[in-house]
Amino acid sequence: MEQIDKTRLPRHIAIIMDGNGRWAEEKGQDRLYGHFHGVASVRNIVEGCAELGIEYLTLYAFSTENWDRPQQEVDGLMTLLVDTIRKEVNDLNKNNIRLHVIGDMNMLPKLAFTELQEALEMTKLNTGLNLLMALSYSSRWELVNAVKNIGRDVKSGKIDPATINQDTLQQYLSTSNFPDPELMIRTGGEYRISNFLLYQLAYAELYFTNTRWPDFRKENLYEAIIDFQNRERRYGKTGRQIQEETQLA
Repeated sequence: MEQIDKTRLPRHIAIIMDGNGRWAEEKGQDRLYGHFHGVASVRNIVEGCAELGIEYLTLYAFSTENWDRPQQEVDGLMTLLVDTIRKEVNDLNKNNIRLHVIGDMNMLPKLAFTELQEALEMTKLNTGLNLLMALSYSSRWELVNAVKNIGRDVKSGKIDPATINQDTLQQYLSTSNFPDPELMIRTGGEYRISNFLLYQLAYAELYFTNTRWPDFRKENLYEAIIDFQNRERRYGKTGRQIQEETQLA
């Protein structure tokens, strides 16, 4: 942690929490065992981000494609989700953390939907870390939904098609109220972004680690942030341009 430059922290970190099932299978347990132990990692990383002063943390908890997993695993994940929200919401308030959800919440079981709505309401006045949970989320679903809504507003005359630009699209995304992630971390040893924030990650730094999510802790988070701070973010410009702009600043 001492090696981190607190003046150059990523404002928004996004994490694909991968490897729960394989972690459990390597220990001779069923996949739900891994998801259960992954909750401890969520708690630890949320705490670590809050301590550092990270403003936004998005966790990819459940994709729309995950609905196609074995029913027993899906049911277990939904039960775990409800139990976790009930147990953690008081701690979120104690630590001034505000919960948000992105994704198709209408696909969630009624009990999970209700618990989430209550948690969102209970934490809405908190002003510290913004914790975004991507639940029943996929980026292609999000983009299709945005296009449909833009088309609806064009048809009703609210939008002139000639004025549509990338800012217009951004306003119709699930993340319209949040800045784009600057750092995306994926655990579990896979090297892909799996339909996660495809539009928002356009200029994010990508960090992949073999560490399975149940083993991912603050020290792993610090390593990812240090790696991020050692990179030069150019946004299409040359390194010399960035250096000159930094000197002028």
